[in-house]
Amino acid sequence: MNSRPASFDELDRKIVTALMANARTSFAEIGAAVGLSSTAVKRRVDRLRESGVITGFTATVRPSALGWRTEAYVEVYCEGAAPPRRLAEVVRNHPEIAAAMTVTGGADALLHVRARNVEHFEEVLERIRQEPFIRKTISVMVLSHLLPDSPEAGVSQPAPDGAPDVR
Repeated sequence: MNSRPASFDELDRKIVTALMANARTSFAEIGAAVGLSSTAVKRRVDRLRESGVITGFTATVRPSALGWRTEAYVEVYCEGAAPPRRLAEVVRNHPEIAAAMTVTGGADALLHVRARNVEHFEEVLERIRQEPFIRKTISVMVLSHLLPDSPEAGVSQPAPDGAPDVR
């Protein structure tokens, strides 16, 4: 990755917006929309990838199609000051944690957890609580997504082994 900051102009913004709406849009289609050739769009996309503006391309999938039928957000409260580095080590050991971040407020971290079902979620929660520096957790179950097209509503990895077939 390039260490110097990349220039980012209005054409780059339009290209990124088009790719965020549909990463499968061809360079020719984007070029026609922004007034560039497909070759010029490709050069810009390559530069944006190299500079770290574009970090990847992915498909979002309905979670239940991959076996994730239960979803929750978990506030994590730690004993003392748990360094973010240590929290990151812990969350990497749980494939059910879709996202994790340190936060302001009373909690030290917020975890986005996906599970096959409530029983699986409970098992994940117990594994998280076994960490010696975690004092308590508060969970909030997701009932529905009000913005169903948001990245949080989709997933990028299947549920762990044993997920039910949801055809």
